Amino acid sequence: MKIIVLGCGGSAGVPMIGGKDGCGEWGACDPLEKRNIRSRSSILFQMNNGLSVLIDTTPDLRQQFLTNGITRCDAVIYTHAHADHIGGVDDLRAINRLTQKPIRVYGTETVLKELQQRFGYVFKAWMSFNLPCDLPRASLEAVPVSMGSITFIEGIPFTLFEQNHGSIFSTGIRCGVFAYSTDVVDLSDKSLALLQGVHVWMVDCFQREAHTTHAWLERVLEWRQIIRPHRMILTHMGVDMDWCWLQNNLPQGVEAAYDGMMFDVADPI
Repeated sequence: MKIIVLGCGGSAGVPMIGGKDGCGEWGACDPLEKRNIRSRSSILFQMNNGLSVLIDTTPDLRQQFLTNGITRCDAVIYTHAHADHIGGVDDLRAINRLTQKPIRVYGTETVLKELQQRFGYVFKAWMSFNLPCDLPRASLEAVPVSMGSITFIEGIPFTLFEQNHGSIFSTGIRCGVFAYSTDVVDLSDKSLALLQGVHVWMVDCFQREAHTTHAWLERVLEWRQIIRPHRMILTHMGVDMDWCWLQNNLPQGVEAAYDGMMFDVADPI
């Protein structure tokens, strides 16, 4: 399967709105390094059987799809209901128009309830339209999931596990030997056990110093000693995380993601 990194930035992206000239606050990031330009965090699974599974719908979704030439999305897994992970839900309407069918969205009952409260109109029945080719809004079907269980999407197994994200919990995702852990500051022993055997782990690392709701560099490297993935890729990075500095200072086997990054991982058995 192929993983496409649609975005790897924090909730404000990089650069953040602001700066002395109003053209962006870059922090420690070099504005001349294109890999420091980060939209909000999301990835896309493209399976060898043709299945495409999106993780979260960021406010940058439209541009992320256009930039990467994506015209198909069969399902969405939501990690949590913060605005930087759900704000682009309306852009799924374009995919409905192309595929002429609703999109199944997977999440915990808490996350789906929040989505239905804030975007109730996208969960109306598909058949309520006389002209589905001219949809006035996105059309989604909610599928509740449980933590620690295996969820099958068109025959592909996804193991979902609980992550501490400060005042709430988020959902981690494992598919075969690949795992994705955005928006996490702590992991229980049970969740760490579910990560054992992962070869490639893409994980939240917002900044270099400690943070209350996101993992930071020291914590991520501690997790690496426990899980020992072959490859660790940092995501959900803020303006403290300059791409070149990270490449020059991270240990072998650890690297920083960038928007548009693609890599292959073995399909789940």
